[in-house]
Amino acid sequence: MEVGLDHYLILSAVLFGIGLWGALSKKSAVVILMCIELMLNAAAIAMVAFSRFVVPGLLTGQVFAIFIIVVAAAEATVALAIIMSIYRSRDTIDTTKIDLMKW
Repeated sequence: MEVGLDHYLILSAVLFGIGLWGALSKKSAVVILMCIELMLNAAAIAMVAFSRFVVPGLLTGQVFAIFIIVVAAAEATVALAIIMSIYRSRDTIDTTKIDLMKW
C-alpha cells in the first residue's frame, strides 16, 4: 500500500480537528497555545503534502511550511510573554478568570 495525498490530508485534518477541539474546550492558556501550535503543524503538513503530490519539482510547500514554523515560533514567544505577564498580575492562567478588558 502506497501512502498518497489522501492519507496526508486525513492526517492533517485529524490533527487540525484535535487542535481546534482543544483550543475551544480547554481552560488553561498554555494548553490552548499548544493546541494552536498543533493546528499550525497540521497546516504545514497539508502544504508539504500538496507540494509533493501536485507540483513535485517545486519546493513551494516546504517554503510555506518554513514560513508557518517561523510564524508559530513568533506567536509562541509573544503568547508566552503575555501569559507570564498575566500570571504575575493575576496568579492564574485559567482563561475563565482572566478579565483584563473588563472595567
